[in-house]
Order: sequence, then C-alpha cells, then structure tokens
Amino acid sequence: MKAFAQSRGTRAKTDRIDAELIARFFAFRPEAGRSLPAEKQRLIIALTSKRAQLVEMRKRLLAQIRAHQKLGTAAMFEDIDTELKHRTDSKIKELEDRITKAIASDDRLSETNGIPRSVPGSGPVASSMLIAEMPEIGTITGEEAAALTGLAPVAHDSGTLRGKRAIAGVRRALRHVMFQAALVAAHHNPSLKSFADRLRKAGKPHKVIITVVARKLVTIANALCKSRQKWTAAAA
Repeated sequence: MKAFAQSRGTRAKTDRIDAELIARFFAFRPEAGRSLPAEKQRLIIALTSKRAQLVEMRKRLLAQIRAHQKLGTAAMFEDIDTELKHRTDSKIKELEDRITKAIASDDRLSETNGIPRSVPGSGPVASSMLIAEMPEIGTITGEEAAALTGLAPVAHDSGTLRGKRAIAGVRRALRHVMFQAALVAAHHNPSLKSFADRLRKAGKPHKVIITVVARKLVTIANALCKSRQKWTAAAA
C-alpha cells in the first residue's frame, strides 16, 4: 500500500486519504489480498530474493578483502576469502540457472522475460528481477512502474530534504539491479547512450544520470510488455 501511495505521488497521511487510497488500490488490483501469486511466480520470487541476498554477501566479502589489502593483512585470510568467494560465486550461478529454467518452463513468463531481455543493457538478471519483483509490469503506467521501483523523484515537504526531490526506497533489490543495468545501457545501448551523453554535457552528476537511465529502462520495459513488442530503437 505504501508503494502504491508513492506511485500516485501521495505523501500526506490522514484517515480520509488512507481510506481513499485503499479504495483506489483495490479498484486497481482487485485480486490483491485474495490469492497468493501462482506457484511459478512464488518460486521465481524466492530464487531471485535468495540471489540478491548472496550478491549482497559477496559485496560485503569483497569490501572486507579490500580492507585487508589496505591493512597489509590479506595474506592471513587469503585461503578463507578465496574459498568463500568461490563458493558464493558458485551458488549465485546455481541460482541463476534455476531462475532461467523456472522461467523457461512457463510459456507466458518466458514470453514476458524475452521482452525486457531484448532491450540492449537489460540482461537476464534485470529481466528476471522485473518478472519477480514487478508482476504488474505491462498493466500499469510508466510513472507507476518507476515509482514502484523507487526510481521516480518524490517531493519532500518536511525534514532535512524539505523542498527537494529524491528517489525513495520501495523495491530496493529491483532498483539495485536496474542501476547495474543502467550502467551497461548508458554505454552500450545507442539510444540510451546518446541520452546519457546529453545529460553529461548538461553537467548532470553521474548518479543522477544513472538514475534517469534506470528509470527509462523500467518505463521502456513496461511499455514494451504492455504492447507485447520487443525492443526497437524507436522505443527509447
């Protein structure tokens, strides 16, 4: 419900606003709260969630390795760190293979997966995360898709960010993956590279550029899933 409210740009909280949001949410998603996701969807959610957890563990391990190197103590833990990294890499690959097989075994999910995969810069991890974390893809507006991913700027009316606009955390694992996809797309997707270059020439900071490119990737994927069409340069 919080994500839905943010997707509509609603920040205030009163009983009247809450009641209106609940009514609008169930009009938008009448099946919400009445049934569990399909078994295959639950499986993919579980697998992608576990993969995200292991990727975070690997990130922390690599940070610790760099810290040991700076302190000159890397040799003390080299065997342990090498084994941990190898096992983590292996388990991540194993999960990615299971995710691929799970998606391929369902015709509808396989077709949907191929649509964001067709966008240069959006690889198998990004497409599988979109399927798992945003089952609404293709049935909502681009603005709602960006907001649900936590990539839409939200105005702050109070606190230290008062008067500013910033992205807010919603589906954080998906947002992180889309940031990684945006880094690739900003260099290898001709349309999005041109877009990123224009922002760079306009003096926009790197973080802002990647955030905007990630937002465009999500809105493009959503629009393509809605039309059930694959990528063309005109879609950017």
